[in-house]
Amino acid sequence: MNNAPLQILVVEDEPDQRELICQILASNQYQVLSAESVEEAIVLIKRSPPDLVFSDWKLGQLTGMDLLSYVRREHPDMGFIIATAYGTITHAVDAMQAGADDYLSKPYQRQSLLMAIDKVVKSLTLKQQNRRLTSELSQQQELVGLVGRAPCMQKVYARVQRVSATDATVLIGGESGTGKELAARALYQLSTRQHKPFVAINCGAIPESLAESELFGAEKGAFTGANTLKVGKLEAADGGTIFLDEIGELPLLQQTKLLRFLQEGVISRLGQNGELKLDVRVIAATHRNLKEEVEKGNFREDLFYRLNVVPIDMPPLRERKEDIGRLIEHFLKIHSAQYKVEPTKLSAPAMKLLLDYPWPGNVRELSNRIERFVLLGDEQELVAELSSGQVINSSNQFVLPESGFEWEAFERDCLQQAMSRHEGNRTQAAKQLGLSYKAFLYRLEKHQLS
Repeated sequence: MNNAPLQILVVEDEPDQRELICQILASNQYQVLSAESVEEAIVLIKRSPPDLVFSDWKLGQLTGMDLLSYVRREHPDMGFIIATAYGTITHAVDAMQAGADDYLSKPYQRQSLLMAIDKVVKSLTLKQQNRRLTSELSQQQELVGLVGRAPCMQKVYARVQRVSATDATVLIGGESGTGKELAARALYQLSTRQHKPFVAINCGAIPESLAESELFGAEKGAFTGANTLKVGKLEAADGGTIFLDEIGELPLLQQTKLLRFLQEGVISRLGQNGELKLDVRVIAATHRNLKEEVEKGNFREDLFYRLNVVPIDMPPLRERKEDIGRLIEHFLKIHSAQYKVEPTKLSAPAMKLLLDYPWPGNVRELSNRIERFVLLGDEQELVAELSSGQVINSSNQFVLPESGFEWEAFERDCLQQAMSRHEGNRTQAAKQLGLSYKAFLYRLEKHQLS
């Protein structure tokens, strides 16, 4: 129990006996309420539920068993002791079977009353601890926004739990939409740095010319337009955690400076002569295979090994299909609360389609589709989109429909979806489609989408 005085409700219809019990309990530092009937007790419980009820068996027209029935129905975790009539064994057995924590046979001594109270208090404390441990276990299974109980996700949870309390650098890999940033935030929220800054930056979303000042900062006058001191993301995260998303997109020059920071813990702002000592934990993520990028010369090998101290691989949704149903329920609940609408249930055929769909966009795609369904309430649209998307199988290879299809319209649609998903960012849209930037611009112009 917590440090506040335990609150006990005494229910006894004999005034002298009720007063005596209340005095005994109050003298032992318990906070005491009293009632002379079941009806009055229920009113008090509704107004302010006590921790424990001590009730006589016989209470006018109703009995302590009637009160026990109410308490167990409305407050299953509330302690309950009943004083049974003159040592009647039948009453005692009935009370325990109905859910009483303990009983006392009349007449009883002061010490017997206090021992019974103490025993139930210890039982309530154990129940409270069990609930807390159960809650912590549930948090491990659905860790700080990460949902799923598939074996591959349990491995992720175990690794996050193990390294979260350390300052080890972590590299999170996985396809787009698998929840890499959620894993990074879980590492942060379970760490001792949780009350310090968490700074996230997408390395692929900043122009190469601004990458250095964004990460490391710039002195006033360091370049044209630098009219004030600019604090970089690393400096802003001092004492806390920085999340470098899509680290594989970081230009080679900035890779060198980041490597120096990881080795020595110091940075220099652009245009600065001196150095700044920082205390920042680094978590990085990428959807690319950095080993292949090293072989191609696009990523520094020494930086890769510095980042890859503890690798965590986020599994694609197609490899944990048993979690899809749980994720659907999770997103229905989350988005219904977000938009303050009544949760809508999906029909059995729609659920089957959702469960069978390969989800090339992984958890992010599932969340987006459920969010749209919650907003529009249009199951037919959801079903139609999923059905048309079945041209992609679980191996992410394109399967040509037997009836054929219009290639130009397909290509135009892919371009539009990529642009929409990345809010007009052509660099990111091109990367998602696996096209060079020039080839992507050519296709935009070809379809008059530029």
